[in-house]
Amino acid sequence: MGKDLGLPRKFKTLSDLHRVLGQPKPLHPLISLIDLSIGQMLSDETFKSFTTVFYQIIYKPNVTGMARYGQSHYDFAEGGLIFSAPNQIFEAPPRSGKSGFVLSIHPDFLLSYPVAQKIKQCGFFSYAANEALHLSDHEKETILSVFKIIDDELKNRIDDFSHEVIISQLELLLNYCNRFYKRQFLTRKAVNNNMLAKMEQILDDHFNTAEPSGKALPTVQSLAEQLNTSASYLSDMLRSLTGQNTQQHIHNKLIDKAKEKLSTTENSISEIAYLLGFEHPQSFSKLFKAKMNVSPSEFRQTFN
Repeated sequence: MGKDLGLPRKFKTLSDLHRVLGQPKPLHPLISLIDLSIGQMLSDETFKSFTTVFYQIIYKPNVTGMARYGQSHYDFAEGGLIFSAPNQIFEAPPRSGKSGFVLSIHPDFLLSYPVAQKIKQCGFFSYAANEALHLSDHEKETILSVFKIIDDELKNRIDDFSHEVIISQLELLLNYCNRFYKRQFLTRKAVNNNMLAKMEQILDDHFNTAEPSGKALPTVQSLAEQLNTSASYLSDMLRSLTGQNTQQHIHNKLIDKAKEKLSTTENSISEIAYLLGFEHPQSFSKLFKAKMNVSPSEFRQTFN
């Protein structure tokens, strides 16, 4: 039965996902590895996007389309990984010419294991599709070797040790993904430095313009939108370049502007807090003291 194109198709079970993709039934109800070269999406399924209740790690051997996946001449071209978290809206798979693998993991499969918390801390599950992880040939072979071990466990050895073995492979896979993303931040250093410079300019423009009434503080999300990136990717990228995330960069710029106003104007602390975008002067004073170890009034006194 066809679906409403205006709403994402919701997959609540692996069996449903496998059926729609023309795959054999899953060998485990909470985890599966789909080979996209096998099977054919059902012809009566018409949907532009979908969500699942699973974490998904998708390997595509040809991550093509410079705009769609954000690939540049800084990137490797031996395929890539795209990640999605439970309930994240994702683009529907193509009906033909499919290749690659889809690893789906239900959060319940991870319960009582440290990896359940670790996977929540992996920012790349919140990255946009145009922030895919582009793999070198060696990195591709490493990822596929882990996929193969998981696949072998599911197909051949469902026993008392299978769960433990697969959990250990998932932990290894996440470690490799973290390592390879950090490598990608380094190989994209030039383009990421340009993004850092653009972000600094946006913050400078925000704090240096004539003070509009009721100006709000810049947020991580608003900066990410202006830079056409996801909030998670922006923070991870900045941390790789500077050791600080986006929120810390915002606070640093804000404190610099506050120090300037405290030392060069006669505005009251409350007025400065309001001009910087704080709704409550107490919030400004608390942040300033946390960053400078002195209150705004104590800082001002050093200039008198």
